[in-house]
Amino acid sequence: MKTILITGSSSGYGLETARHFLARGWHVIATMRTPRSDVFPPSSALRILPLDVTSEQSIRVAVEAAGPIDVLVNNAGIGVVGAFEATPMSHIRDVFQTNTLGTMAMAQAVIPQMRERRSGAIINVTSSVTLAAMPLAAAYTASKQAIEGFTGSLAHELAYFGVRAKLVEPGYAPTTRFAENSSLRIADLIPEDYAGFAGPIFEGFAKPALTTRESDVAEAVWAAVHDMTGRLHFPAGADAVALAGAA
Repeated sequence: MKTILITGSSSGYGLETARHFLARGWHVIATMRTPRSDVFPPSSALRILPLDVTSEQSIRVAVEAAGPIDVLVNNAGIGVVGAFEATPMSHIRDVFQTNTLGTMAMAQAVIPQMRERRSGAIINVTSSVTLAAMPLAAAYTASKQAIEGFTGSLAHELAYFGVRAKLVEPGYAPTTRFAENSSLRIADLIPEDYAGFAGPIFEGFAKPALTTRESDVAEAVWAAVHDMTGRLHFPAGADAVALAGAA
């Protein structure tokens, strides 16, 4: 039975991906800052571990406890929506610490065992903001674009050892808790001068023509894990697929 470790598994894409792989006979290590088992069906193939991807010690302990890992899914992330000039640099640093450096740190922690086995896959979950520029998401976009470049380069160097690196790019999912980990309210990040600009954008968010379901992301991760063609990008959701096609 193969083992997959998924970060940020308490809700949203991570939770759905964990359920998806469990249902298909995988051994799943679901990690989250505050472990909770009530969101999963009972299964002897499931382990839940505490993990804070911004902590080197937490990463080390979790990876050691996990044992051999066939697939790593870097899903943990935090968001920020608002005018860039109103976004505190302290929060921008937090976004990069989780979305960018956390992803890199997790990859660095599992690469040695995958390299030694000459097998494995690292799936980095980014966003459709990397497929087309979107307003009021400058800092978040930058944190995810960094991972796009990182993963493309990493894929080249790990291929030598039979290890794969892939990108899953979800679109907009209104049901996900995108900004739950943020201590900031969107209203605080929209100065009065931006109100006329931001209003129509938020109206569009409320009535999107195309969206992404959590199951779309789980299926895209599944496809990325099993892809042996060298494909790097896996857009997830109708809106992300449309953006990727247009690009």
